[in-house]
Amino acid sequence: MAGAVAGRASGGVHIPPRYRQFPELTRAQVIRGEVLSGFMWFWILWHFWHSSDMVLGHFPYPDASAWTDEELGIPPDDEE
Repeated sequence: MAGAVAGRASGGVHIPPRYRQFPELTRAQVIRGEVLSGFMWFWILWHFWHSSDMVLGHFPYPDASAWTDEELGIPPDDEE
């Protein structure tokens, strides 16, 4: 604690605390954030559209209606 007081007394940088307040952004920071987030979503959606196999897999999905009850782990109806 004494070091922080000595830092302020010696002309060090002092940033006042901002408890539960939004940071003050400049217009350039807002525009830069919008451009970067727009580019990020463009990149994600472009690659999902052009190489969706990376997310969905490289195999045809099996037809679940062709599976038997035994394959699904369903006991026979006559079993009690």
